[in-house]
Amino acid sequence: MKRTKIVDALKSVDFNHDILVKGWVRSHRNSKAVDFIALNDGSTINNIQIVVDPTSMDAEALKSITTGACIGVTGTLVQSQGAGQSVEIQSKAIEIYGLCPSDYPMQKKGQSFEYMRKYAHLRLRTNTFGAVFRIRHNMAIAIHQYFHEHGYYYFHTPLITASDAEGAGEMFQVTTLDLSRTGKTGEVPYEKDFFGKKTSLTVSGQLEGELGATALGGIYTFGPTFRAENSNTPRHLAEFWMIEPEVAFLDKDELMDLEEDFIKFCVRWALEHCKDDLEFLNKMIDKNLLETLQSVIKEDFVRLTYTEGIEILQAAVKNGKKFEFPVTEWGMDLSSEHERYLVEEHFKRPVIMTDYPSEIKAFYMKRNADGKTMQGTDVLFPRIGEIIGGSVREESYEKLVAEIKARGMAPESYSWYLDTRKYGSCPHAGFGLGFERLILFVTGMQNIRDVIPFPRTPKSAEF
Repeated sequence: MKRTKIVDALKSVDFNHDILVKGWVRSHRNSKAVDFIALNDGSTINNIQIVVDPTSMDAEALKSITTGACIGVTGTLVQSQGAGQSVEIQSKAIEIYGLCPSDYPMQKKGQSFEYMRKYAHLRLRTNTFGAVFRIRHNMAIAIHQYFHEHGYYYFHTPLITASDAEGAGEMFQVTTLDLSRTGKTGEVPYEKDFFGKKTSLTVSGQLEGELGATALGGIYTFGPTFRAENSNTPRHLAEFWMIEPEVAFLDKDELMDLEEDFIKFCVRWALEHCKDDLEFLNKMIDKNLLETLQSVIKEDFVRLTYTEGIEILQAAVKNGKKFEFPVTEWGMDLSSEHERYLVEEHFKRPVIMTDYPSEIKAFYMKRNADGKTMQGTDVLFPRIGEIIGGSVREESYEKLVAEIKARGMAPESYSWYLDTRKYGSCPHAGFGLGFERLILFVTGMQNIRDVIPFPRTPKSAEF
């Protein structure tokens, strides 16, 4: 008999016919008269109830079917007599694929997320993480759907690079050299390395993405990026996924329109396609989750300059608001708590902050006429802070070279990037969205390590 997925069995009205379902046991309640097994195969947050006559199989075999065991059940699909489910299966035969000893770490009891991170290979089987990763899948589909519908091309940028897109230097080196025998004199013979030069894992696909935009008009990247930042906050990972559209002939206002429209599309997609999982997370993780998601798609985002934002924060401090990181003066880099204050307390809706001081933004951003601010456009969200970082890119060859030199960077390392400004330069803009931060917002989870299957963080590269 062909297996039926549990998500399909739960929707079926073809009662009194035999079906075969397979999955993992969520719970097993037994009694002398009848046993109830809750079975889940990962296709839905909802379990299907298996009703078992204890006399229909060996008592010891039935007793061995505990939480976490993997079984196949052949039985009759019937309307359920109990509350909480519309259908159930009257078992006729059970095949045991894999038993689960009593030391199974994911027993049906309340474990902390910190505890479950130790068992990232097994936490995937829990209701919460099943919901999170089904939503993650749907968000990936939404991203491709949005850009495909809007005429963008999916562009694959390299994971191994010889340039630092952010100019921060926090990169993981890639080498085939024997590190135990190299560099003892302070000189590393990169000419003997695989690529003949120092290379690292990419921190962003943006620079190469800009090349694609100058040829195809509008592209987007969606792939893993890596940052060797020694940070253990709930918002940072060493390996994470980024979505980075780059678009020719886009100005600052059009860029903000794109950012807002794109993220609203993703949230709307989640509400339409992940209803059961979101309702579960709304009940178990964040009781305001659905309300927050709905508010994002209903409200226009506030558009606010950095200068206006600083003035609001300074006024808040004068009125008694206390921040962990002081609000000092114009030119300071805002922390997450400052961004969240603007979004959650002052405006009570998402904010797109623009026109940042040039000193706190990347070299490739276009300067405003005032000479001291750049055309950055960061989208700030409730609970998250910055979820998108974008800007209009500097299209002038001379200005870009001057900015690179002023920051102590080597123009020759970016010769290929500068060629786009030397040969047929065009106005263009783009942004980067951290995929895990989007998932963090949509699921209501509190730690970014809980929205990626196998988190990579300082001193942690298990599984």
